[in-house]
Parts: sequence; structure tokens; C-alpha cells
Amino acid sequence: MTHEDLLRVSVVVCAYTEDRWEDILAAVASVHAQRLPAHEVLLVVDHNPVLLARLTRRYEGTAVRVLPNAGPRGLSAGRNTGIAASRGEVVAFLDDDAVAERDWLHWFADAYRDPQVLGVGGRTRPVWASGRRPRWFPEEFDWVVGASYRGQPAGRARVRNVLGGNASFRRIAFDIAGGFATGIGRDGDRRPLGCEETEFCIRLAQAKPGSVLLVDDRAVIWHRVPEARERFGYFRTRCYAEGLSKALVTRSVGTDAGLETERRYATRVLPAGAARGLRDALRGRPGGAARAGAIVAGVATTATGYAVARFRTRGEAGPA
Repeated sequence: MTHEDLLRVSVVVCAYTEDRWEDILAAVASVHAQRLPAHEVLLVVDHNPVLLARLTRRYEGTAVRVLPNAGPRGLSAGRNTGIAASRGEVVAFLDDDAVAERDWLHWFADAYRDPQVLGVGGRTRPVWASGRRPRWFPEEFDWVVGASYRGQPAGRARVRNVLGGNASFRRIAFDIAGGFATGIGRDGDRRPLGCEETEFCIRLAQAKPGSVLLVDDRAVIWHRVPEARERFGYFRTRCYAEGLSKALVTRSVGTDAGLETERRYATRVLPAGAARGLRDALRGRPGGAARAGAIVAGVATTATGYAVARFRTRGEAGPA
């Protein structure tokens, strides 16, 4: 038997709203269609009894286990619930509004041939509800809609952190570093905070120096972007929330570790993106000036959120 055949991978999908019913079913179906079969699928419902009952009926008698979030409301506690209930040597996470390509788990498992690898992420591609990327929307900010962004490494590469909607970790990683912090990540449709996976990955590296985290852009998922998230208003709101989240991360793991990757992104990737937009504008290409302006606005809004959160949390302890 091959390494992939021997490695048991549990897949956790967290859901919270009936509005995503068809998306949830599609996400689970994409896991069942994997070339490397998942050991199990755990569908965790975040404090929504109606959705919990409906999904329980839908998957009754199947290999899918439907569970209620056993912790406080929010994505972090939902993931922690899935981790605690899972039985695989590796735990993978898939967003409830995304579908995985057929080789998604294969490429995750392949990377775990190296025993030093404790986590592997993949490439998340956006599926725009309008049918195409808005002309003003810079690829450097695709993280706003939960997708991989311009400036991330290509191929299989070592990274500081993976993106949580398309990620996997060895079970031992949670024994080493604990679970996801519940005071950082998303809580349903409330302010779109994030960075819980960033904080966890940094905490893991601090707890076990020399551990390796990888991203492999062959492990692809497609993430749906609703029309509401294609608007500039959401862009600004998400950037502000990212600043708030980054402040919580730095309070937990320290400023140097918490902003190491962001410094390169802000000083190299974003200026190059703005310059590219301006060049496109000078050449008469549509959207160039708007993309450059969006990059400037995104940086300013994120920085404002970070500064506000740092001011508000002076002297407080880090997130649980």
C-alpha cells in the first residue's frame, strides 16, 4: 500500500446558516469524490438547531457525522469540535461554501511524506457570483473574499501560515499547540474577523521550532464569492476587520512573529500591485487606476483597524 493509502485524513466542514444549504451539500459531495478517499467527514453546525436537525436527517445512515458546535459560537470553536471528534492522523478543513478538486486530499497526503511537515495548505480560487472579477478588485487582495492572493509563493513552498478554509494539520499539531483561539475568528455573519489560522500556525511554530508548514498550489478548492462581497463596501469592511484581527494575533504571539509576512506583503507586493495598476491606466486598460486606488484604500483601512484595536486592547491579556 502507498503512503497515501495508509494515511487517514479526517475532513471537517463547519456550517452555520441554511442560506448555504446547497453549498454545504456540494462541499461534502466534493470530499466524497476525492481520488484519495477521506477517512471520515465531520459536519459541524454552529449553534443553529434547525440546520443541525436538517443536516442530521439529510446524512442519516451515511458516513458523514453531523455534530453541534460544542464550544462558544464561532468558526474557531466549530473547528475545535471537529478536531476533538475526528479519528484521522491528519485533519483537513474545507469551507462550507467551497468545493475541492478531485486531487485535493492526494496532494495534502503527498506532502506529509516528510515527517517534519505539520501542516499543509492549498490554493483557493474565487468563483465570482457575477461571473467575473470586478475590474477594480486587485488580485493582491483576494484574501478579502477568502481566496489565495497575488504574492503568495507558487508550487509547493514553505510558509509561515496556511489559510484556514483550505488547510490540513497533523493531529499531533493540536496536541502540541492546542486548538484554534476562540477570541479571534469569524462568528457567522457578524463582522468578518479572521486570522485564527495565522495565530495557530505561529503558536505551533513557537511551541515546536523546526516544524514545517507548506502550501501546495495543486491542492485546489473553488470558493464561492456572493455578489455582496464583490462590492467596495464589503472590501473596506473586511480590510478593517483584518486590521482588528491582526492586532489580536500580535497580542497573542508577539509583533515580530505576527507581522513578519505582512511586512513583506506591504513593502513589496502591494507597491508592485499599485504600480501595475497605474501602468495599466496609462496604457488605457480598464480598471487599472481603480485597482491602484483600491490597494491604497485597503492598506489605509487595514492599518486603521489595527491601530484602533491596539489602542482598545492596551494592557489586556491575549485571546483564549
